[in-house]
Amino acid sequence: MAKATTIEKPAELLLVEDNPGDVRLIEEALKESPLQINLHVAKDGTEAMAFLRRAGKHMEARPVDLVLLDLNLPGKDGREILSEIKGDERLRRTPVIVLTTSEAREDVLMAYELNANCYITKPLNLDEFVEVVRTIGEFWFTIVTLPPH
Repeated sequence: MAKATTIEKPAELLLVEDNPGDVRLIEEALKESPLQINLHVAKDGTEAMAFLRRAGKHMEARPVDLVLLDLNLPGKDGREILSEIKGDERLRRTPVIVLTTSEAREDVLMAYELNANCYITKPLNLDEFVEVVRTIGEFWFTIVTLPPH
């Protein structure tokens, strides 16, 4: 088994999610984690891209280590956001985890064609949902070596 590494500074996680219930569940799951994770929430694609590009009111934002992205968002949807992130020279190395309700084969294929790093279908069971979020944090912030900013 791989040896977990320690985080020297808090990890920066951007959650792109418009469902307040899912946001609350993810916040709670991360609070229970022993990891130091700064969670930032964008409710739509425009806000997400402004945060990632550190534009407007987000000029002082720290660079993001990981993006959790819902596909079904108002306005600019997750597919467009994923395409923009992976098409931007400054952002393309940022890992993007698609975390969505869709189990559609075409959504899975499209996400990987757009270079998503991972595709996870949100569990409907509350405990399973919390466990998935906790596992995402542990895997991406203790086992994986993330690219430097």
